[in-house]
Amino acid sequence: MTAEALPRTASPTTIVADSSSQFPTLDIVVPVYNEEADVADSVRRLAEHLRTHVPYTARITVADNASTDATLAIAAALTEEIDGLRVVHLDEKGRGRALNSVWRGSDAEIVAYCDVDLSTDLNALMPLIAPLISRHSDIAIGTRLARTSRVVRGPKREFISRSYNLILRTTMRAKFSDAQCGFKAMRTDIARELLPYVEDTGWFFDTELLVLAERIGLRIAEVPVDWVDDPDSTVDIVSTAVADLKGCARVGYALAAGRLPIAD
Repeated sequence: MTAEALPRTASPTTIVADSSSQFPTLDIVVPVYNEEADVADSVRRLAEHLRTHVPYTARITVADNASTDATLAIAAALTEEIDGLRVVHLDEKGRGRALNSVWRGSDAEIVAYCDVDLSTDLNALMPLIAPLISRHSDIAIGTRLARTSRVVRGPKREFISRSYNLILRTTMRAKFSDAQCGFKAMRTDIARELLPYVEDTGWFFDTELLVLAERIGLRIAEVPVDWVDDPDSTVDIVSTAVADLKGCARVGYALAAGRLPIAD
């Protein structure tokens, strides 16, 4: 891509840097905002899964984006008990902002993320990163809409999710099935090239990333996942859906107007 990339926010501040696994194969990011009640248990569960089920060097990066509670302090304290844990802080909110900054600055071969509630069954992690390690694919995403996926969630969330993905297929000609599943990975060399062109800093980040990746011919692997809805989630699904639709309109216009250097 030769056109000038979109401006990005400043790099995150590293609160505690891990030195036990420099240049790991996998860097899995957990973006958090005011998650003091859940961050410790979730990171411990994730660390145990990596230790017992992932035969590659791995780092967990907790990306705190402007929490106002004790989330950052709790995460920093966990580095005393968990090897391969790094904590970074961003001064501005936004899951997309956190992922964009941390992924592009990672020294790992593969970058991934999962939501802090761990709604996605972690047994899907190895199938997620396997096609990236083999270089069969450039990006891998979890999908809750495969026939073999087992999903537990309320009818409202199910309807909104399926409707949104239908809109993507009909208006954006998207071939991927589940843009919003909080379980994705990509090769870091691809992330450094593509992410400067992803503008959204919030929940639409995933969709924008996948639309651009698909348009430039990157290979996207889809992995069926088991997923259990978190009843205590603080995400406002209606306002998020509205923001996503606005994002679709923005990206659709940019593509139609030739503002994105797809040909390059």
